[in-house]
Amino acid sequence: MTTEKRQVSPSPSLWAQLRSTAGRGPAPYVLIAAYAAIVSALLLSNPTTGLGTDMVVVLFLLLMFVIYRAPTMLAFKLTLGTILLAVIMPIFGVLNPFYIDVVTKAGMFAALALGLNVVVGFAGLLDLGYVAFFAVGAYLWGIFSTPQISNIVPGMEPLHGSWFWLFLAIGLAVGALFGVLLGLPVLRLRGDYLAIVTLGLGEVIRVLATNLDRPINITNGSQGIKDIGRPPLFIEPVFQSLGITISRVQEYQLYFYFLVLIILGLTVFVVYRLNNSRIGRAWTAIREDETAAIAMGIPLVRMKLLAFAVGASFAGVMGVIFSALQTFINPPTFDLLRSIGILSMVILGGMGSIPGTMLGAVIVTLLDLQLLPRIASELAALQRRGVPIPAWFDPAQYQRLLFGLLLIIMMIFRPEGLLPEDRRRQELHHDEPEPAPETQQAASVTETAQSAEG
Repeated sequence: MTTEKRQVSPSPSLWAQLRSTAGRGPAPYVLIAAYAAIVSALLLSNPTTGLGTDMVVVLFLLLMFVIYRAPTMLAFKLTLGTILLAVIMPIFGVLNPFYIDVVTKAGMFAALALGLNVVVGFAGLLDLGYVAFFAVGAYLWGIFSTPQISNIVPGMEPLHGSWFWLFLAIGLAVGALFGVLLGLPVLRLRGDYLAIVTLGLGEVIRVLATNLDRPINITNGSQGIKDIGRPPLFIEPVFQSLGITISRVQEYQLYFYFLVLIILGLTVFVVYRLNNSRIGRAWTAIREDETAAIAMGIPLVRMKLLAFAVGASFAGVMGVIFSALQTFINPPTFDLLRSIGILSMVILGGMGSIPGTMLGAVIVTLLDLQLLPRIASELAALQRRGVPIPAWFDPAQYQRLLFGLLLIIMMIFRPEGLLPEDRRRQELHHDEPEPAPETQQAASVTETAQSAEG
């Protein structure tokens, strides 16, 4: 009887067997270490700018998420991740400064996406004006570190770059304050109405930045603020002691790379702790059903304002760093498309998921700053070589189109995101059909056989 039942049970597929083998014992350690060694060798051996190097950089950044998902010890993950991000990437950044700048921007937008994920993913409040808090932080440091401050306070000199560290904390506090101010008018709104009002408030900040050049020139209007101060370098002695000679521009690139990496790590820690606290559970309850949350005694007003304040505080800090990194800001930098881009990072990676949001930020940033412009330049080069591509087709003008098509495809085939939260995945797939009777019968036979063996 037992033999007949075992004959009916289906055998696992080859892919299932490979996954099972790769997830046991030393196999995941060996595979991940080999992956890391190959990608690192490819980066360091060929640092030239090109489509091939672009793809290797993508594989390198995706390796971080492979390490996160791998069934390995935490100490192994932390050690390998530290070596890759703190040693391999900086060395590669010295060899090719273009890519270290792209990775730094990816880290900045990952922190911004995590802040928006608190509002949209955790609390369920659709915010289309999130870039306003980013602009507040950027203009805060831009005004105080340039002669613009003398227009507001006559006789006051621009602050020295050493004030930058204090302004990180000030940017956090001012961002949280503006988050509360934005949240107060929208406490009674939900869904589309909330999105429309937050969109309008975000545009108000941008229009104010454009028009606050009279009667007192505060923001310098549409011309923007240039020559924004940077923090003093304190890593020059380290490079000199190691015998490394690089330009001042490269020193600042590495400086901001490590700064963004540290801020991103702190952001992940804070967001993770909040999500697994009573506050995070209250946000989840509000997202699922506000009426039920109120009935259970959750302070709706306080929790909503806290979500807006926490999300905006991260944007304020990154705004200060962004202005110091770019040394120039102007109102078009903080338009509606920027807010939609950050929101697409959250949706692409998975709303409510911390690693998913970071993955979405990395993918969208690489597509925007690296891959799509590179593909456009390659197609333009083929046009010049005589490849029959229509003359009216300018690849540079279709970057947004390609990016939009990728998002549409993503939403059709995986609407929950690349690395979704468990609750989100269950919500979107609760109506999937039950397994076929043959599959259920095979599963029951397998369970019977296993119990018989026991």
